[in-house]
Amino acid sequence: MKLPTYKMRLYVSRSTFRSQLAVTNIQALCEQYLKSRYILEVIDVFQRADLARADQIVALPTLIKRLPKPFRRLVGDMSDPAKVLSGLNVGLQSH
Repeated sequence: MKLPTYKMRLYVSRSTFRSQLAVTNIQALCEQYLKSRYILEVIDVFQRADLARADQIVALPTLIKRLPKPFRRLVGDMSDPAKVLSGLNVGLQSH
């Protein structure tokens, strides 16, 4: 059985520590649990305000998981691995 590829977009403000921490945390989790099964776009809202508006971003950092379904939105620095993995619906079978 082929495991799904995760397609995600992380909205950040690169100038803040919390956003930098979110990037580091989500990249580490993806490498550990999803290996080569993810596409992660990191979007600085000040450089791509159009994308932030389209995805209705109201807080930073925000991670949006588009695939696999269901669509999910997580807000924060992604420092709680259990909460992030649960939010992304990544189970032990993916590890």
